[in-house]
Amino acid sequence: MTAGGVSQSEVSQSDVTTAWERHAGWWQAHHTAGEDPEYEDQIIPLIVEQCGNTHRILDLGCGEGQVARALVAARSDREVIGLDIAHAQLLTAATRGGGLRLLRGDLTTLPFRSGSFDGAVACLVFDHVVDFERTLDEVTRVLTPGGIFVFLINHPLMQTPDSGWIDDQILGEHYWRVGPYAVDRVWSEEIAPGVDFPFVHRPISRYINAMAARGLLVEEMLEPLPTPGFVAMATEYEELVGIPRLLIMRLRRQP
Repeated sequence: MTAGGVSQSEVSQSDVTTAWERHAGWWQAHHTAGEDPEYEDQIIPLIVEQCGNTHRILDLGCGEGQVARALVAARSDREVIGLDIAHAQLLTAATRGGGLRLLRGDLTTLPFRSGSFDGAVACLVFDHVVDFERTLDEVTRVLTPGGIFVFLINHPLMQTPDSGWIDDQILGEHYWRVGPYAVDRVWSEEIAPGVDFPFVHRPISRYINAMAARGLLVEEMLEPLPTPGFVAMATEYEELVGIPRLLIMRLRRQP
C-alpha cells in the first residue's frame, strides 16, 4: 500500500479507460480547441519544437488529437498516428480532422512493427499509466535507433500528491507544500465537480533510470514556468510563478 493512496494492484488500466470514456466530453470542453492557455501557449509549442525534424510520429494517448494536429501542421511531409485507449476521445479526434491516422489500443501492446517510428510523443499520459515499464518497453521497440521520444508529465516534485498552496492566516506564512515525493502513489483525484481521474505519481529518478535501462537517454530536460495566460486563468498561481507545473524531456533511443 502506498502512502496516502491505493496500491497499484487495486488500480488497473481499465479503470483509467473507464474514467476517460466517462469524462472525455468534459476534458474536450475545457482543455482543447483553444480553451486551455497552458496547452496553447506552452505545451503544444514545446512538443512541436522538441520533435524537430521527425517524419513519422506516434502520439501515445493522443486524446482528441490537438497535439497530433499541431505536429502535422508543422511539417507538410510528416505522418502522425494517434493512439488512445478511449473511444470517446478518438471519435472527437476523427471529427476534427487534421490529417491524422487514429487507432484505439493499449500502450503496453502497441500494434506496430519494431522500428516503425522516428518519433514518439506522450503528453500528460504517463500520469495515468499504471504499468509504465511495459509501456516504455513498447515505446523503445517501435522507435528506430536514433529515434526521439518527447515525454511530458505534470512535474513529479511540484505536483506531488498532497502538494499545494498554503496560506496560513495565523502564522502569516505563504508557501507551496510538497507532499511525499519519494513514495510511489496511485490515487483518484476530483479535478472538477463529479470529474475524477486515477493518477500515478513516481519520482523523476524512477522514470530516468527505467528509460536509461532501455537505451532511452535524455538529451534535454525542461521545467517551464506557468505562462501569463495560465496564471490569468488560475489566479492562485499569481504568487507561484517560480514553481514549474510541467516536466518535459527529449530522449533519444540509442543504437
